[in-house]
Amino acid sequence: MDPQVADKLARRAKALGDPTRLTLAAALSDTDELCVCDLAWIAGRAENLVSHHLRALRTEGLVRSRRDGKMVLYSVTDLGRAGLAAVRAERVLT
Repeated sequence: MDPQVADKLARRAKALGDPTRLTLAAALSDTDELCVCDLAWIAGRAENLVSHHLRALRTEGLVRSRRDGKMVLYSVTDLGRAGLAAVRAERVLT
């Protein structure tokens, strides 16, 4: 495997390796879009911490954001869905 490809894949896997980020991505996969305040409530975390984790997921292309007035809404990407499917498949195997 090309080292650059391996590095990119490892960063994506690491992004989903955090329990809070995994919870956020899973919540987004169950709906169309959610704002930070909704995700903070779901994850039981502070909004600034959720924003930090969403930034990490967005950097790796696992979630996207869009602005609607003053609110920013987040949704999971196809790449994020594929990553979640891989993680969830592991759960089934154990």
